Amino acid sequence: MGIIMEKICRFSIIGGSGFRAQYYLRISKALPDLFQVTGMVVRNEEKAKEMEKQWNIPTYPTLAALLDKETPDFVVVSANPQACATYILELAKHQIPALAETPPAPDFAGLIMLHEKLTEKGAKVQVAEQYHFHPIQQARLSLINEGRLGKITEATVSISHFYHGVSLLRKMLAVGFEDVEIRGKRFYSHLVAGPSRAGYPAEEKIVKAPRDLVWLDFGDKLGIYDFTKDQHRSWIRSNHLSVRGERGEIFDNRVKLLKDFKTPVHIDLKRINKGEYENQEGLFLYGILAGEDWAYKNPFVPARLYDDELAIATCLVKMIDYVQGGPSFYSLREASQDYYLGMKMEEALTTGETIKTSRQPWVQ
Repeated sequence: MGIIMEKICRFSIIGGSGFRAQYYLRISKALPDLFQVTGMVVRNEEKAKEMEKQWNIPTYPTLAALLDKETPDFVVVSANPQACATYILELAKHQIPALAETPPAPDFAGLIMLHEKLTEKGAKVQVAEQYHFHPIQQARLSLINEGRLGKITEATVSISHFYHGVSLLRKMLAVGFEDVEIRGKRFYSHLVAGPSRAGYPAEEKIVKAPRDLVWLDFGDKLGIYDFTKDQHRSWIRSNHLSVRGERGEIFDNRVKLLKDFKTPVHIDLKRINKGEYENQEGLFLYGILAGEDWAYKNPFVPARLYDDELAIATCLVKMIDYVQGGPSFYSLREASQDYYLGMKMEEALTTGETIKTSRQPWVQ
């Protein structure tokens, strides 16, 4: 277990003071033998000074100023969609690979523009869509990819909003860029508000939360999206994912399979953590067992990273491999398709109509 790289991955960050950028800084601090942040673009002078003091990393007011001093292997663009698209284009002019945030553009026109100016011209860009790299999703996907469930026919994702949920649905269903028929319904309910990005709730507050149910019919496969606003942070709402195939089913952490047509097999996906009770190896996720077999083993042991950080660290490892000539892991094409489907889901929800998608320019 563990990742071996020929040299430390050196990357810079645009938008270093943002919420998402903090992930990359924490990861590089926890894994100094793998990653090094070589400068950040922080436009606000006061925040820049705070970041330099907190992380001991130089900051620059502009991308041009950073590139004048730093030579990163790639640049993480952790900015809002409008700024993200602008920065990716600028990095492409300098022939510097970019790992972009989600979504990479603010609207459909922006996706088309990026495809024409970047993808068609061979720019090296990947997108940091991390949800399918979460340990539990990698464990589930390992069972699916091994054929344990047989041909997959259905998947339900109730984990994160729109394009994040779509990316998981496509991965679980092994769907590419096929057209899809979309139906949706939005409901509302009242519940006590939970934590937010700002932290714990300061008082009890009842909020009206929309719950979106969307059916994506790919013909021979069905994807179901079910998400309540802020569900992924709520203390009183649960996340859920299930996948059904001809020979088995994954329902959250329970797996039902067939040894043969008359012999059912029931196993659990069990997290193995170190540092519990009398264990003194450290505090970290070691892996996930499916019965007696490892469905996932944490390659970043013994770093103390939680699941979302492990997933983003996986993006970084795959990014350096991509920069060195390795395979794409989540391209602008995929990101554009998921964001496009997310927009069509919103259209189905707000209009009540059945929406049929069409083939887009980024489809190979």
